[in-house]
Amino acid sequence: MNFEMVMQELEALGKERTKKIYMSNGAHEPVFGVATGEMKPILKKAKINQPLAEQLYATGNYDAMYFAGMIADPKAMTEADFERWMDGAYFYMLSDFVVAVTLAEADIAQEVADKWIASGEELRMSAGWSCYCWLLGNRPDDEFSESKIASMLELVKNTIHDAPDRTKYSMNNFIYTVGVSYLPLHNKAVEIAKEVGAVEVNRDKKRSSFLLASERIQKAVDKQALGFKRKHVRC
Repeated sequence: MNFEMVMQELEALGKERTKKIYMSNGAHEPVFGVATGEMKPILKKAKINQPLAEQLYATGNYDAMYFAGMIADPKAMTEADFERWMDGAYFYMLSDFVVAVTLAEADIAQEVADKWIASGEELRMSAGWSCYCWLLGNRPDDEFSESKIASMLELVKNTIHDAPDRTKYSMNNFIYTVGVSYLPLHNKAVEIAKEVGAVEVNRDKKRSSFLLASERIQKAVDKQALGFKRKHVRC
C-alpha cells in the first residue's frame, strides 16, 4: 500500500461521532475520526513500513499519525526520530498512545524516556512515564534495575502533586503499573500509593477528577492479576 491509498481508506472509515470524541479529548483538524479497531484491516495490508509511517506521521492528521504508530518499525528509529515524533505530538493521545507506545518497542526506550521525564515539558514527561508503564506491563521484570524503579517511585511521591495535569495521569499510572506488573516492588508501590493519596487533575471545562492508585492496585489484587504482562505493546 502507498501513502495515497492509506489516506483514502482512512478517510472512508471516518465517522463524525468518533471525530467529535477525539476532538473533545484534544485532537484538532485534520482528523477523520477512525476507530482504532477499524484500522486493523489496513494494517494487514500495509504491514510494518517505516518510510510510509514517516509520511503519514508528517501529515498532522490525527488518524494518519495514529496509524503511523501501528506500522512503524521502532528498532529502525533513532533518538532523533522519536524526538521529532514527540515534537509533532500535540496532545496526550499522540504523546502517550502513539509515541510512547512505539518507543516502548525500541531498544533505546529507557534512555529516551528518562530524558523526557527530566525535560520539564508536560507531554514529554507524560510520554516518558507512559513509556515505562508500557515497558513494565510487557517486558520481564529482570530487564529493569530494581533500584532505578524504586527511585522513580520516590520521584513520583515527591513531585506528583506539583506536576502538570497530563503528567499526573501518567505518574499515577506508573505507581499502579509498578504495583501490578513489577513484582519486586509491589509492596513499595502500595506504600507509595497510600502516601500519595488522591491526585487532583483539572480537566478543561469539567470538574476536577481525583486519581487513586491505591484503589486500582487493590482491585488488581482482588482479581488475582498481580504479575500481569501484555503479550504485545502495540495493537
